[in-house]
Amino acid sequence: MTILTRDAGVGPQEWLEQAHEAGAALLVDKDLNWTSFDVVARLRSLLRIKKIGHAGTLDPLATGLLIICCGKATKSIDGFQAQEKEYLATLRLGATTATFDAEMEEENVRDVSTLSQHDIETVVSGFVGDIEQIPPMYSARKVGGKRLYDLARKGTEVEREARQVHVACIDILGVELPLVSVRIQCSKGTYIRSLAHDIGERLGCGAYLKSLRRSAIGEYRVDTALRMSELEALFRPSSSNGTPNASAQMSATALDPTDEQVKTAAEGSNG
Repeated sequence: MTILTRDAGVGPQEWLEQAHEAGAALLVDKDLNWTSFDVVARLRSLLRIKKIGHAGTLDPLATGLLIICCGKATKSIDGFQAQEKEYLATLRLGATTATFDAEMEEENVRDVSTLSQHDIETVVSGFVGDIEQIPPMYSARKVGGKRLYDLARKGTEVEREARQVHVACIDILGVELPLVSVRIQCSKGTYIRSLAHDIGERLGCGAYLKSLRRSAIGEYRVDTALRMSELEALFRPSSSNGTPNASAQMSATALDPTDEQVKTAAEGSNG
């Protein structure tokens, strides 16, 4: 399989032919306020490929790496999804929100000036390893056949089953209260919003996820990914025959294809 990145190498026409014939993938650096489905829908139109999916949802308020699989390469989505994820996150201590992120207004605001870095490090270290995590109400998980976020918007809260996830490490990058910057490496299905909320609960001051950027999925890193504006420039027809902009260059890296079950794009956790 061919994976498209930003480094110079293969032209858009060659990659596009590969995507249509044998299947191919590309790395996208998702912009703020785009849903993962927005990215898939736009690429479906831009590339004129019907079968496209992503290997792990990012919430609209998160940015960073999406792996997009096109055509026959959608068979590899499960393989990409299973790989460890890396995130750069900012936690806002001393406040909570209903969504566990910055989508809604702050509640329960408290003073955190007495918290020490040692206090924060001690609590954060307790979330490394196998942990039980309850998905937030504002998520796409289904309970009784209904999306949790649909129930939450109606003011209904239901019991959610805890699920085990694995957090390989949480590195504290900086503390400027009330903000704490961290790097997190974790398994598929981990809700970083819930992790932020639970850290705040254990600290006794509350917390929510102020910002989130996915920096890596397995060996693939966001600094080699293309933004949607770049992809628009690359694949927007430049002539009357409808061919992509042939002057643009990009790289293609080889990956042994897997033969795993196809999954379509669906909103869910940042996993």
